[in-house]
Amino acid sequence: MPKQVDHRERRETIARALWRVVERRGATHLTMREVAQEAGISLGQLQHYFGSRAQLLSFAMDLAGEQSALRVGREMGALGERPHPREVLRVMLVELLPLHPDARATSRMSAAYVLEALHDEEVHARARDGLLRGRAMVEQVVRQAVADGHLAADRDPVVETDLLLALTGFTTLLELDVVGPAAVLTAVDRHLDRLFAPPGGTGGTGAAGRAAAG
Repeated sequence: MPKQVDHRERRETIARALWRVVERRGATHLTMREVAQEAGISLGQLQHYFGSRAQLLSFAMDLAGEQSALRVGREMGALGERPHPREVLRVMLVELLPLHPDARATSRMSAAYVLEALHDEEVHARARDGLLRGRAMVEQVVRQAVADGHLAADRDPVVETDLLLALTGFTTLLELDVVGPAAVLTAVDRHLDRLFAPPGGTGGTGAAGRAAAG
C-alpha cells in the first residue's frame, strides 16, 4: 500500500523550515523557493500545501503561537494550583521576549508577520485578531487581580495592560544587543513589584521578584 502522508505534519515541517530561514536571513527577501529548499522538497510540493507566501506565513505564525501557548501552559503548571497573578503575568511577559531560542524564533516570525501585514489586508486582519486575543488574555488576568484584591480597586485594567505589554518593546533592544537578558528581567520584575506593591509600599524588588528572576 502507498505510504499515507500526514498533511498536518508536512505543513508543520515546512513551517519550521520557514522559521529557520527567517532566523538566519530575515524575511525581507523570503521566497517560497528558499523555504522549499530548506524543507528538502520541491517548490511544486510546497505549493501543494501553501498556495501563497501569505498563506505560508500565516500558518507558520499560527504554529509559532501554538508552541508559545504550550510553553506558557507548562510554566503555568509549574506555578501550582492557584498561582499569584504577578507570577502569571511574568510568565506571559517573559514568553513574549526573545530570551531563549524557541521564543527568539517566535519573536522573529512575529516581526516578519507584521511586515507582511502592513501590505496585505488579509494578513493584517489575522495578525490584528491574534494580537487582540493575546491582549485580552493579559487584561483578563489584570481584571481578575483587581477583583481578587491583589491590585487596588482604582487601578485601570486597560491602562495597566497597556503598560505591561509595553515591556515587550524590549524585544528590539534585546535583538540588537542594546540591553542584556538580565537587565530586561530586572526591569520586568521591578515593574511587577511596583504594580503589586501594597498601598504605601516601596515597590522595590521583593522576595517574590528575586525568586522569579532566579
